[in-house]
Amino acid sequence: MKLTIIRHAVAADPVEGQRDSARPLTGAGKRKFEGVVKGLERLGISFVHVLHSPLLRAVETADLLSDLVEGELRASGLMARAPAKALLEELTEERMALVGHEPYVSELVAWLATGDRKLARAFPFKKGGVVVLEGEPKPGGMHVAALLTPRQLRAIGRKR
Repeated sequence: MKLTIIRHAVAADPVEGQRDSARPLTGAGKRKFEGVVKGLERLGISFVHVLHSPLLRAVETADLLSDLVEGELRASGLMARAPAKALLEELTEERMALVGHEPYVSELVAWLATGDRKLARAFPFKKGGVVVLEGEPKPGGMHVAALLTPRQLRAIGRKR
């Protein structure tokens, strides 16, 4: 299985009285992530399904991936909290993408690659960053095939 894990793009700072779940992407965050999507496309990366956090910034990030998605984009509260076995049960398609938040995406990569969530610091995610895992989606059952920063993907997307 190939699993792509993505941290949401740059979101607006919290506004007093606004729920954290309602923070949208900034204009610059959207533009930069569009460059990330072009880089993914240039690398030939596409998805059967995208599972994303229901928080607005993750929803908007997932929506920007829609041209690379053959199937559906689906919100799941499992992507807005620490990784659990219930999330692993959702990983059923060969080419899936997950869009979520820190520290949970780093914990998920560490858990799948090493079996130990405490090693999350070894897998840092910038906003809009991407990690591609391959293998069996179980703790310690996958390996990191690529760890790509947004800057790298934007540069790849600009190459002609």
